[in-house]
Amino acid sequence: MLEVKNLRAKYPNETSLLFKDVSLSIQQGEKVLLVGPSGSGKSTLLQILAGLIPDVIEVPIKADKRKISESYGMVFQDPDAQFCMPYVDEEIAFVLENRNIPQQNMASLISQYLDRVGLQLADEHVSIQELSGGMKQRLAIASVLALEPEVLFLDEPTAMLDQVGTKQVWDTLKEVSEDKTVVIVEHKIDHVLPLVDRVIILDEIGAIVADGEPNDIFSRFRSKLYQYGIWYPNIWDDYAQQLPNYAQYDNVDQPIITMDSFHGYYQKQIKMHVNDAVIHRGDWLAITGENGSGKSTLMLAIMQLIKTSGEINYFLSNNINTCDYRKMGYVFQNPELQFITNSVYAELEHSLKNSDVHPEEFADRIEAHLKRYNLYHVKDHHPYQLSIGQKKRLSVATATISDVDILLLDEPTFGQDAKNTFQMLELFEECRKNGITIVMVTHQPEIVELYATKEWRIKDGELMESLDLSRVQENILKDDMYVY
Repeated sequence: MLEVKNLRAKYPNETSLLFKDVSLSIQQGEKVLLVGPSGSGKSTLLQILAGLIPDVIEVPIKADKRKISESYGMVFQDPDAQFCMPYVDEEIAFVLENRNIPQQNMASLISQYLDRVGLQLADEHVSIQELSGGMKQRLAIASVLALEPEVLFLDEPTAMLDQVGTKQVWDTLKEVSEDKTVVIVEHKIDHVLPLVDRVIILDEIGAIVADGEPNDIFSRFRSKLYQYGIWYPNIWDDYAQQLPNYAQYDNVDQPIITMDSFHGYYQKQIKMHVNDAVIHRGDWLAITGENGSGKSTLMLAIMQLIKTSGEINYFLSNNINTCDYRKMGYVFQNPELQFITNSVYAELEHSLKNSDVHPEEFADRIEAHLKRYNLYHVKDHHPYQLSIGQKKRLSVATATISDVDILLLDEPTFGQDAKNTFQMLELFEECRKNGITIVMVTHQPEIVELYATKEWRIKDGELMESLDLSRVQENILKDDMYVY
């Protein structure tokens, strides 16, 4: 059903090929998982197999043979990239209209598709922009299911979802795709494996290094998977065993932010409430909770990027009781929201221009951060040309390159391969040991277990529980310690 033979592809202004004589065929009804390092071309290959490249997205390719399906649906890495309508129900209705579904049948079908992906809404005619990132991802999946396609292309469809939502979506996809061809790019593979019958490994330059049955691939190529930084079952256990002194934390009592009866607003409605809380200098604070619970809203409120009320006090190194953005590094859930220049290098340079760092230090800091975040080879690229994982790393690099007191990170490891995830976490820990406070929204329980000193659990727009984790922990991962 899907085939490319001797595929070659090259992005404009690039000197090297992304794919060189790659051949791949996928039979009708097969369920295939593509894995590889960040930037290896997984998403590009998915778009070529779908026909989006070069038919819609103008990327030069050559192939001796290319066969695509006329009936397909694709879930993109960035759900905002595929919405056509402003409201949830209208987004599904738009798909149903294109299938010539009678209008009188639409309301029940809209509810049915939303229910399939666990998107429960009091009012289905709600603005898509009011949804959290995870809720948008569910909507994107629902809209693709509404197409009833023969082939499903899924590009990290659960990357923004919590643990419960991830399992629910993959259970649904397994149920609805029994007679469909499915091609998947996904980092969170534990829930994917029961669905797929074939795994293909790509290396850093997009070459196929292994292709076979999942159990065989993950057993025979385990060391190569770790080398490439590709997620595989139990990789967190392997990582934890070699992580030195990960449970040793410094207890620092100096507050950096305090909140009292603090509220965050969206469209004049209270969306987040904190009764009484303190963030201390040197904390690694993990903010956890279900999709839509208010985690990102809390981060925006702390940064004063939305309307707030109540009391919040800042104890930053150069300005007491002021939200000084020069001393607060922020990473949005969607990295594209913070890019304002035309190259990776210029993005980092702009961050330094708005900091206290002396201009003589700019070049050395930029080069160090490009290498540290594995972005040196794309330093001249426009930020929008990067993969989603590279975009996220760039957004983190812009936040860490200047001298800040606190880093507020909204799912910074989203879209990352294992290698870049571990490197990023170790860099954050280095920052924390130097007195920088880390505040991180995450759905990854292993990060909470291995690194966090405190955890705030958010539910229904309120800080429900604050846990002190700065205890000596056993060098094991406890699967039942955290419930999300």
